[in-house]
Amino acid sequence: MAAPDAGRHAQNDGCRTLSLSAHVGFDSLPDQLVRKSIKHGFCFNVLCIGETGIGKSALMSSLFNTNFEDAPSTHFLSSVQLRAQTCELQESNVLLKLTIVKTVGFGDQMNKADSYQPIVDYIDAQFEAYLKEELKVIRSLFSYHDTRIHVCLYFISPTGRCLKTIDLLTMRSLDSKVNIIPVIGKADSISKAELEEFKKKIMSELISNGIQIYQFPTDDETVSEINTIINGHLPFAVVGSMEKVKIGNKMVRARQYPWGIVKVENESHCDTVKLRRMLCTNMEDLREKTCAYYELYRRCRLEKLGCRDIGPENKPISLQEVIEAKRLKFFLEMERKEEEIKQRFVQRVNEKAAMLEEAEQQASMPVCLEFVF
Repeated sequence: MAAPDAGRHAQNDGCRTLSLSAHVGFDSLPDQLVRKSIKHGFCFNVLCIGETGIGKSALMSSLFNTNFEDAPSTHFLSSVQLRAQTCELQESNVLLKLTIVKTVGFGDQMNKADSYQPIVDYIDAQFEAYLKEELKVIRSLFSYHDTRIHVCLYFISPTGRCLKTIDLLTMRSLDSKVNIIPVIGKADSISKAELEEFKKKIMSELISNGIQIYQFPTDDETVSEINTIINGHLPFAVVGSMEKVKIGNKMVRARQYPWGIVKVENESHCDTVKLRRMLCTNMEDLREKTCAYYELYRRCRLEKLGCRDIGPENKPISLQEVIEAKRLKFFLEMERKEEEIKQRFVQRVNEKAAMLEEAEQQASMPVCLEFVF
């Protein structure tokens, strides 16, 4: 038995910490969690937003070192559409269920004012689907395929000047719903000097317009140093390639031009490797942040349905009380409508009775016949 005062200290919540005199065995809990997670696999959902031909498919293939089969896009869609593709990737003994959602026809319409709306609707639809599963009487969230978007890679056109109005409108409408990581697509099309100035201009415009983008966390000491450095590289200047080029004795992902070769895996050429490293290092944080966005959506939806944690007098209220209040309100409303129907029925009966009585009186009146000779 532990000594009465050994290893004890008061906690803020009133819970004490006690020392153990011998091994118990609950230190294996992390191992159990790891085994269970590996057996079940992991889920990660990426949303790619960008103009047609900006390199969304090439970047995703480069990030995950595989070629995703994708149908060619067109510039002639009347509205923005979203195309989802789910596949399973395995590395060592870890299984990843990856869902890639890409915009099709983004920025191709003459009127681009509402181009962001289908994207907002899609993200909300995934939140709504999760909420419906969560509210089921018989539910299984562990086996449920979570389609909530964990990260949004927003592709910025490499103009070298400034953000477009459609970029600002879209990111502003999404920054309260999803983790946004801005990337400059096809970054090899502008010079390094222009690229650095463009990055500064983008960050300045995002700050001045109050747009919140995902910042890699710096509160974890194991990754705080690298994340602090990487946060200074935002937005990432990325290059993707579906093809491999032979350089020396190796086949590497690269883009070949008359003036030279741009290597996707070379950090001095682009930030694609940095982006991949940061996504893998902070994948769980992205998932946790997504849960926070979902909680905000869930709270708003439940409040619209009349569910609240506090009553009119700011006193805590239980779900049972909310249900009973709703039930009582429903029955009172039904009784009121039933009484209205009864009153209307009685009124119509009285009107009919009065009409019949009047008709009977008219029928019983004597008829005078006058004969003229």
